[in-house]
Amino acid sequence: MSTETERRASPAGPWDDSALAEREPFRDLIAAGELKAVGTRPSIGAYIRDIWRRRHFLWFDARSRVLTKNSKHRLGTFWLVGKPILDAAFFYVIFGLVLQVDRGIDNYPGYVIVGVLMFRLTTGALGQSANLIHSNRSMIRAFSFPRASLAISMSLRELLTAGPIIVAVFVMLMIIPPHEFPSLSWLLVFPLILLQSLINLGVVFIVSRLAVSLPDISFGVGFFSRILMYGSGVIFPIERILAHHPAAYVVITNNPLFILLSMYRSLLLDHTVPSWDQWLTVALWGLGLTVVGFLFFWRSEERYGRE
Repeated sequence: MSTETERRASPAGPWDDSALAEREPFRDLIAAGELKAVGTRPSIGAYIRDIWRRRHFLWFDARSRVLTKNSKHRLGTFWLVGKPILDAAFFYVIFGLVLQVDRGIDNYPGYVIVGVLMFRLTTGALGQSANLIHSNRSMIRAFSFPRASLAISMSLRELLTAGPIIVAVFVMLMIIPPHEFPSLSWLLVFPLILLQSLINLGVVFIVSRLAVSLPDISFGVGFFSRILMYGSGVIFPIERILAHHPAAYVVITNNPLFILLSMYRSLLLDHTVPSWDQWLTVALWGLGLTVVGFLFFWRSEERYGRE
């Protein structure tokens, strides 16, 4: 059999002339930017632009999920604030009435209410981030989109959840003795919530990325949340207890959640504006965690959904 006959009889391989001819139009489309490779990591600029084009959908998705989260329950959206309120009441009864660990705080009920409810805004995001990629794996495999959109959407949901929670905080502070009444300082709670949401976003990026390589991290999130609760002064002023332990005191007082809760209490209970260095510290924590977390998450873009 001649060489020409053998070539025609053999199946078309990847380097066959006809195969190359069939691929030629796709090369032109790829070169023109009309076709893009799926499952690869785009440049950081293209990645950010892709997320920005989806901003309206991310907002709509976050809002819809918040509104329908508890739709199967009879009390519906009440549980957005009902569960945190019950938690705050539980800690107040145990630590304030039973153990009486108010540590000389004038408004200990308010101290616990602010601590528990505002702390939950971060631990809620932390708890969900460990399963973010796994729980959305089917969508990741079915559609091409920037995976960071999942983290941003989840952080937006937590931000929207903060609305009814802060209203609950206002109402509880006014009706529970010794009664705190609104002042101009209360308005600064809203920009502070935005800074906290920025910190949450950075945490979501980092934890969700780590969970891809180390799925077992989901088992440690609850334990870490409890450490944060007791190390952030949520239910008692831990900085007073550690005043004689300089190293531990420095670590605790530079914890961004500790600073956040101190600022919330200054605004809501003391009716004073926190110092500028506290605002700057929280803003730097938020920007730093978000930028570092975003880059850390983006570098493994092609891995999500493959494992």
